[in-house]
Amino acid sequence: MTDEKYNGWTNYETWLVKLWIDNDQGSQEYWLEEARESVKNAVADYGTKADAARYSLAGSLKDWHQEQADEITGVTGMFKDLLTAALGSVNWNEIAANFLDEYTEILETT
Repeated sequence: MTDEKYNGWTNYETWLVKLWIDNDQGSQEYWLEEARESVKNAVADYGTKADAARYSLAGSLKDWHQEQADEITGVTGMFKDLLTAALGSVNWNEIAANFLDEYTEILETT
């Protein structure tokens, strides 16, 4: 990955994934619920509970998006390679941390 930032995010790919998630209410609500579940189920085996929650949520985000990409392309070739490369550049930990921050803000205001 390069050191280039995009709109405050690690890179364009990370910003774009978060933008698309946030632009769909159902998707955003789903990932906020996943953030809640990650916090609820976090176990501080190696690090803090916050680290465990972020790691778990980042893995879920990555896995879900990779599965969607596999379903959409369903083939091999240049477009599959380009999509895989773009998803490989996404900073899933950064997106997960952002969702966990949003979830915390919601808790504090209710």
